[in-house]
Amino acid sequence: MSEFLTPNHLEEFMRSHQIDGEICYLSTPTPTVIAAAQAVGTDPSKIIKSVLFMVKEAPVLAISCGTQRIERKAIASFFGVGRKQVKLADAESVLHITGYRVGTVPPFGHAHKIHTLVDSKVLEQDRIYAGGGAENALAHISTSDILRITGADIIDLHNQPLAKA
Repeated sequence: MSEFLTPNHLEEFMRSHQIDGEICYLSTPTPTVIAAAQAVGTDPSKIIKSVLFMVKEAPVLAISCGTQRIERKAIASFFGVGRKQVKLADAESVLHITGYRVGTVPPFGHAHKIHTLVDSKVLEQDRIYAGGGAENALAHISTSDILRITGADIIDLHNQPLAKA
């Protein structure tokens, strides 16, 4: 994909899918969860990240609270594959599959349909901030809209599943 998607594309997607939210344009880039939280004056727990993984060559988007580490083992267990079959997507794949650059990926409105997993802790918030399609943009949206639009599976992405006896 030579052209990448922008916050304008995301705004249009949100309008056309009746998503109650807004794109917040910021005066500075927000490369980290802490920077994003400071920029919009909220707690870091209200910032989510959308991370693309490849599971046996198939794209899977994992949506998690930004301050928490996503466990590949949790994703592997969900899909019934070995941990080594779950890889973080490289920047080129992220751009091609989502249409957005790494660090700007929203939870929906991608170039291609992506199987999505949402961590259960995300749903403890009514409204969150997510990637808004650019380094200086965040989407302020409801978690219920994320579920409605993505049809995501809800799992615990942060704890490694117990080993089977």
